[in-house]
Amino acid sequence: MRASEIESKLAAGAAKGEATTRKKTGFWALALGSVGVVYGDIGTSPLYAFREALSHVAGPGTAPSEDAVFGVLSLILWSLILIVSIKYIVILLNADNNGEGGVLSLMALVQRALKRRAPVVFAFGVFGAALFYGDAIITPALSVLSAVEGLKLVTPSFDPYVVPATIAIIFVLFMAQSRGTGKVAALFGPVTTLWFVAMGVAGAIHIGDRPDILLAFNPYHAVRFLTHHGLIGLIALGAVFLAVTGGEALYADLGHFGKKPIRAAWFGLVFPSLALNYLGQGALVLSDPAALANPFFLMVPEWALLPMVGLATAATVIAAQAVITGAFSITRQAIQLGLLPRLEVRHTSEAHAGQIFLPRVNRLMMIGVVLLVVVFGSSSNLASAYGIAVTGTMLIDSCLVLVLLMARWHWPLWGALLLMLPFVFLDSVFMGANLLKVHEGGWMPLMLAGGMTLIIVTWVRGSRILRDKAQRDSADLQVVVDSLERNPPHIVPGTAMFLTGTINVAPVALLHNLKHNKVLHERNVMVTIEAAPEPYVDPDERVSVQSLSPHVMVMHVRYGYMESPHLPPALVAAKKLGLKFDIMQTSFFLGRRSLKASPRSGMPLWQDRLFISLSKNAADATEFFQIPSDRVIELGTQVTI
Repeated sequence: MRASEIESKLAAGAAKGEATTRKKTGFWALALGSVGVVYGDIGTSPLYAFREALSHVAGPGTAPSEDAVFGVLSLILWSLILIVSIKYIVILLNADNNGEGGVLSLMALVQRALKRRAPVVFAFGVFGAALFYGDAIITPALSVLSAVEGLKLVTPSFDPYVVPATIAIIFVLFMAQSRGTGKVAALFGPVTTLWFVAMGVAGAIHIGDRPDILLAFNPYHAVRFLTHHGLIGLIALGAVFLAVTGGEALYADLGHFGKKPIRAAWFGLVFPSLALNYLGQGALVLSDPAALANPFFLMVPEWALLPMVGLATAATVIAAQAVITGAFSITRQAIQLGLLPRLEVRHTSEAHAGQIFLPRVNRLMMIGVVLLVVVFGSSSNLASAYGIAVTGTMLIDSCLVLVLLMARWHWPLWGALLLMLPFVFLDSVFMGANLLKVHEGGWMPLMLAGGMTLIIVTWVRGSRILRDKAQRDSADLQVVVDSLERNPPHIVPGTAMFLTGTINVAPVALLHNLKHNKVLHERNVMVTIEAAPEPYVDPDERVSVQSLSPHVMVMHVRYGYMESPHLPPALVAAKKLGLKFDIMQTSFFLGRRSLKASPRSGMPLWQDRLFISLSKNAADATEFFQIPSDRVIELGTQVTI
């Protein structure tokens, strides 16, 4: 390949890297898009939330009392009002990190406001992210399974095929991820909008069966239900939380649509449709207690049942798609923040940098979802495992916002407590209610979160040990540069670029090159790529170049945790700053470490081995940073950890 062709590719990469990741889209188009992506998860909750909550009170084959129906319904409505409408829509959407949301963005924002890395804040962020993965695996299994179960009402003979059909849909869904979601996503908004309208209409029709069901908006019924039902009421409260499980998606997808479109979609369509549907289910059960078996689909006339099942299946696939792409996004954030090893990230759209595909994450999620469907077998069994992951993340959000109010917005302690303590208390109550279901399946998200937390902690701790070891064992860069200027080795033409993760420390690859090849290039550039604590970095501030000597320069590159750390755009920017190099005479020197476990390191031996395993499965630096592979030279070194 000629130098001019490579230079043009670098320039194209720079233009693509600096382009905005979001098109200038109209307000209502963004609002419509948010209906499909942001509200896909919470939009499928009516399929099972009311049924599961009320069944805990009524028991199998028992007609629920009016007090129980009004109490459960009032709890659902007020959960939507307090947790989603007030906490997330009104408060948390304002706690954005340069337009981005989610628990990792919130953690980074709090740490920046505190101007230090607080261990408690870091622990909250890590465990919140770990819980999100539990949610991301359960949501596709529960949503698709609950929709396919509607076919049993069309014909009971379909019962043996529910699980196989669910697995088939899930398999197709995950296999399609590699093709990108751009074309499919264009249908998300309209299809989900139709879903919300159909839900609202189905519920509104049945409100006429018992018009007094509107009294469920009175919070007295919720309080009375909890005080009169004791432990059973608390268990039912855990199922009530299923109605608000999509609340975290509001915050996590903030960067895709913005605050105003998300708020408009919620108050204009989503909340009214949900409220009407839940009210309709309550009215139907009061007028026909046998409908508790599946009140959502039994609200629909027989002629419309099959189309509604089809629409529900489409809606659940969309909800699953949204949470899968959310898992891809949070994984990329974790990689950029140094919480996980490098993984292969493929971009599936030239126009939208946010559309990415992580093959390994996709494969592991598919295996996890299929296993859940096989092990639990029904949406009722799986519902018990759902709430813990989401309640944990929501509780962490509340605690972090409490700190943020004081650290960033300088609220007095009493004011921050007055605003957020009610939500901390509410999230804690929901968390306690869901913990009662640990033995019924709630152990599963806790086990997943524990495993992910262990992986993240091991990677962060091991990386820190290696970094400290490198600083102790390596020479100061300026000292090496001064020595080379005093006693220069043989100088060869061309440019050498050495990637290093430690600033002001001579890269191991540089020292090995001097030791074995005994030459120094005409121009030597020490390249450090750093993940910034904000989602996006101003392109004008991305690259800085500093000269240490006539032969040695330092190039510092910063990327936000929502950006792809590709080196070619940074090289073009560095060229504009005066860094002269010919790509055909440039070699990229990378150090490849061979890690060995040691009982004398800072971690137990088993954790050393886990860290080594994670390192071996990390993506190749050449592909991850998009370095021209035919210009790469790797120099190995053995390191004991």
